[in-house]
Amino acid sequence: QVQLVESGGGLVQPGGSLRLSCAASGFTLDYYAIAWFRQAPGKEREGITYISKSGDNTVYSDSVKGRFTISRDNAKNTVYLQMSSLKPEDTAVYYCARTTYTTGRYFYSENLYNLWGKGTQVTVSS
Repeated sequence: QVQLVESGGGLVQPGGSLRLSCAASGFTLDYYAIAWFRQAPGKEREGITYISKSGDNTVYSDSVKGRFTISRDNAKNTVYLQMSSLKPEDTAVYYCARTTYTTGRYFYSENLYNLWGKGTQVTVSS
């Protein structure tokens, strides 16, 4: 079955860290760039970071730049999102999605993506 499955979400205190995983199955991740999106309650889904097929190009939104790091291990068919210095406003459902889009410049456009995971909840609260 072709799918992306996110994991690693949970409850964390402000200032804490979490690492999310996006595991691909049914296809080879090497052929695709991956982005992470998130959707907070009552808000639209936003693109927060992108990584190219080889991992040599990454892009971050201003809201997470300097705090979040995206990486990938193609041998494990998995992309990671390391989140640090978490804030209550980072509370959201986090999704990963795949694309053949190569430059990353407009990675936040959802219509570029043809497969989405179901999401994992991240809650930042004391």
